Amino acid sequence: MTQPPPFDPRPGAVLALDDGLRLVLAPNASPMTERGTNTWLLGEGSVTVIDPGPDNPAHLRAIFAALAPGERITRILVTHSHIDHSPAARPLATHTGAPVLAYGDSAAGRSARMRSLADQPVGGGEGVDSAFAPDERLPDGSALDIGGLELRALHTPGHFGNHLCFHWGTALFTGDQVMGWAPSLVSPPDGDLTDFMASLDRLEAVGPARLYPGHGAPVVDGIARIRELRAHRQGRERAILAAIAAGAGDAQAITDAVYTDVPPALLPAAARNVLAHLIDLAARDLVGFDGPVGLRCRIARTGPA
Repeated sequence: MTQPPPFDPRPGAVLALDDGLRLVLAPNASPMTERGTNTWLLGEGSVTVIDPGPDNPAHLRAIFAALAPGERITRILVTHSHIDHSPAARPLATHTGAPVLAYGDSAAGRSARMRSLADQPVGGGEGVDSAFAPDERLPDGSALDIGGLELRALHTPGHFGNHLCFHWGTALFTGDQVMGWAPSLVSPPDGDLTDFMASLDRLEAVGPARLYPGHGAPVVDGIARIRELRAHRQGRERAILAAIAAGAGDAQAITDAVYTDVPPALLPAAARNVLAHLIDLAARDLVGFDGPVGLRCRIARTGPA
């Protein structure tokens, strides 16, 4: 694959990034979505759409406008069912007759630990497309043909239980699991940090040269970015354990002590990440919860310093 051109997309305009690869940016910029959701169009003639984005009529029109004369959309793939990625799948399917493919509905792919927390006052549920249901399930390892080049689905839970990445040649479409502009939110019970770290290991083993994320610019050194995100999470873990040792007694207090480098508007998301770390640490017997798991539950260090 060739080096991509400078990344400066505009909502509604099509941006050709490589042979058989086009991008249409959704008009949903925010602190959690960067410029907006990247909707990817793969192939020529028979086109596969990855992450159709929010149910926005202008965005749907832009997807259709990105097609060349005679082209048609034949498949709609969804990396995961957050409201910035999946709601447009159903209207796009209705207009084209193309099936919607995903790992499963919004409860699919959760770890046993997260399933056990789903009925507890743990919070979560931010931005979940609870009505999402694919026409066809894409099990882990499923392979699709895109103009003679294989696209393979990889189940990569962590950011979300039903999250898929797609391996295409030397590249990976990474949804929200790996992005270049920011780390991902991991909010239990929809997200699981233990799974997140395991999914990073799996993606690194694929050896991607380039990443095409759900938000932000393509990442030109995929392995380096995956390693950087792993190191980032490991650093957060050390800081969380240090905050507990210094007397921070619940997830909210730990957030205040650790996340001194983020804007105030992002602190609620940071608290969810801290809770995800604490659940992972508890599973490894390094901390304990004194009561139902939640942001205000008292915690203590239980493992070795």
